[in-house]
Amino acid sequence: NADSSVYLAGCTVGNRAVEGYTYGKEQTVTYDAYSVGDEVTYNNVEYYVIKDSGASESSVTLLKATPITSSEISSYLSSTEIASKVDTSGTYATMPYYSSDNCVSAGDISGCSTSYEVSDIKQVVDIWARNYTSSATAVRLITIDEVSVLGYEWKKTCDTCGMSWVKTENTPSWVYNENYWYWTMSQYNDSASIVWGVGYDGNLGYRGVGGDNAGAVRPVITISKSALN
Repeated sequence: NADSSVYLAGCTVGNRAVEGYTYGKEQTVTYDAYSVGDEVTYNNVEYYVIKDSGASESSVTLLKATPITSSEISSYLSSTEIASKVDTSGTYATMPYYSSDNCVSAGDISGCSTSYEVSDIKQVVDIWARNYTSSATAVRLITIDEVSVLGYEWKKTCDTCGMSWVKTENTPSWVYNENYWYWTMSQYNDSASIVWGVGYDGNLGYRGVGGDNAGAVRPVITISKSALN
């Protein structure tokens, strides 16, 4: 630095990422603090904050305000198979969570895998991320745990019903949209063929991963707060 002090950045000390060390002594560094539901923009894409631990944290986790559209990924598609499953209306991307011909064509999805790492959904998220999230440290789908803390209640909706996640008066309107149903990356009861999702009515439900059970794709990114400034 100009005052001849030594400032370390982009390395680790004691297995910890360095951010604000001088002469090996930790300095107090504060960051912008966001509240859940704050609207932010990165690379001209709008997001809602879903997690921030406050001024001591250098990164923040965001949910894309709208689903990925076909126009957002059309220039980067490397697979004609994926291209055929992306909605061309420009409203949102739709496809089975995991659509292997071996399990969909026969109408039997019991052999399908809901592993996010091998899904068509992940391919769409990865393609989208190449153009829109260069500064993000992680890009993925939201988990059922992350959604459930955003104003949901675990309860029965009728005497004969099972337990389910139900929206409450505290559920933010931006969490769901009456025009689409979107996927999480969480399996339902560890099933090999069912995934949790956020419904049109805002309640959390589950669907089979193949066939006509298509859903929208709203990615989650974790990004340095400095990239939002």
